[in-house]
Amino acid sequence: MAAGRLLSFGRLGSTLRRVRAGRRWVHVRDLDLWQRSLGFAALGFLTLVPLLIVVTAADARGGHGFAQWLADGLGVSPAAGAEIQRLFALPGQAWRTTTAFGLALLAVFGLSFGTTLQSGYERVWNLAPGRWWASWRHVLWLGVLVGVLYVSAISSPWRESPARGFVTVAIGTLFFWWSQRLLLGGRVPWSALLPGAVATMIGLLGLRIFSRLVFSPLIASNAVTYGPFGTVLVIQSWLVGIGVVVFGGALVGRLLHDELGRRTLPAEDPRPSPSAPVDPGR
Repeated sequence: MAAGRLLSFGRLGSTLRRVRAGRRWVHVRDLDLWQRSLGFAALGFLTLVPLLIVVTAADARGGHGFAQWLADGLGVSPAAGAEIQRLFALPGQAWRTTTAFGLALLAVFGLSFGTTLQSGYERVWNLAPGRWWASWRHVLWLGVLVGVLYVSAISSPWRESPARGFVTVAIGTLFFWWSQRLLLGGRVPWSALLPGAVATMIGLLGLRIFSRLVFSPLIASNAVTYGPFGTVLVIQSWLVGIGVVVFGGALVGRLLHDELGRRTLPAEDPRPSPSAPVDPGR
């Protein structure tokens, strides 16, 4: 029994030393997770949110899909959801008042979203930056992202049956799996990217539970104290959390891939091969 405990502690110590040494693991500090998440949130609030408001304003229900989707994504209570609805009280006017130039400008700035995400994925996998002529991937990624969010906004899957929720999780996993493959230019195999996509979706589900417990009462209290600006602060904090989950999920996927790959490698035999030549100088 004592020998088994000593062996277990020895393995644990070996694992901790391997993690500290960084031989097979990527350091979180090398990813600059917090700084990238702040940039992700800033770009999301300045570019992606206005773009989605304009796109969902074309909904036949009067464009209320974005506010409903945002409330569902946060997982907030009905009272907090009402504050979000008031914040976007007249989204239907966005489609009539937005010019083609304004929409194009939002799309151009939205492309930096894909650039930021690609840079984070490349840091996770220790890859060189992609070539400038591969910017078409950002255009494709942004179009698919807006389409996925628009469908989720007009369908409100979280308020439907559990089957719809399962389909939403599956679509999200496929989207993040495909996003890594596309933005990395196919330099990482599909099998290595799957753990990151699964970890990202699990993190988003956990963030939704956290939002229900923390952000929902904050929206209600901040709306009384600071007015609509308080709701904006909570939404911005939620976007920072999404950035942490997106980049952190990819990092967890990399760590899992490296650990599984290490365990599947055959153990090296320290004994020399019988067919190996013998050094006469020994």
